[in-house]
Amino acid sequence: MQKKFKGCLLGAAIGDALGMPNESASPNLNKMKYGYRRPYKGHPNDDLKPGQYTDDTQLMILVGTLLADRKYNEDRYATALRELYLRGALRFPDGSISAACERMEKQNVPQKGVKSTTSGCLPVAVPFALTYPDMNEACERAVRACNITHSHPAAHAAVSTVVTLIYHALHELPNPVEKAMQKALSEDDVLGGKIRNALSLEREGMETETALLKIGNDVSVFQTLPIAFFLISRYTHPPDLLTVSANTGGNTDTIALICGAFLGASKGMDALPEDLLKGLEDRDRIELLGQRLFSVYSHKSP
Repeated sequence: MQKKFKGCLLGAAIGDALGMPNESASPNLNKMKYGYRRPYKGHPNDDLKPGQYTDDTQLMILVGTLLADRKYNEDRYATALRELYLRGALRFPDGSISAACERMEKQNVPQKGVKSTTSGCLPVAVPFALTYPDMNEACERAVRACNITHSHPAAHAAVSTVVTLIYHALHELPNPVEKAMQKALSEDDVLGGKIRNALSLEREGMETETALLKIGNDVSVFQTLPIAFFLISRYTHPPDLLTVSANTGGNTDTIALICGAFLGASKGMDALPEDLLKGLEDRDRIELLGQRLFSVYSHKSP
């Protein structure tokens, strides 16, 4: 189980780092290249090197570290996030997170999310899915964390959906994708319907390029999550899932982060390509965080 904790965090960070140079770009499924790449000159991430991750993994590590330290609460998370943003340390941050941090600073209110459906809130779901033995509690805690930056019900539903996906994969429960889709349907009809449609397209055998055009790849949870579910269902070979998800364009760093987190939670860190592990920024730190979260989880387990 400990290898799954490590694998989930490492897989998420690998996906993020692979997708980093393609963030906001057009899909590149015809000319995919395996491995880390540098962003093109003028790209918002052009100061990052191959193997470095974006703000998505930064948020995952921030929340995960607070949980591992047994110091997490919404006030501490909001304060730490705001300070990270004000230092200019967040890498090409989600616009809604920027707006929430600016509002918190201006109004001196620690918790003030914006009514947004962008996917910048999704990475925080990962450490909660790992830390809490009870899935319902994990979802509730993750939604409260999401509300710091995103107050829209669809964002909350999306975070609960990601927690459900990772939790079922981690614990080897049946049909994690199906269970996560049902969670989405129960909390937001539109989000759940789009995920269900994406999975139907995959079962019908639609080509990935065509499906990407139909599903979309933008920063909203209504496109980021459905295309991630399509890819998770389509590609079972780890290098294929990581490579394809990182070349979807648009919100590809978050799409690939979700795919990588699912991969690591399902199969453990041994399933992750060794060359990608070696080239990942902060690999040892992230692996240690997985070990520490497993200790917290074990302490909470009955």
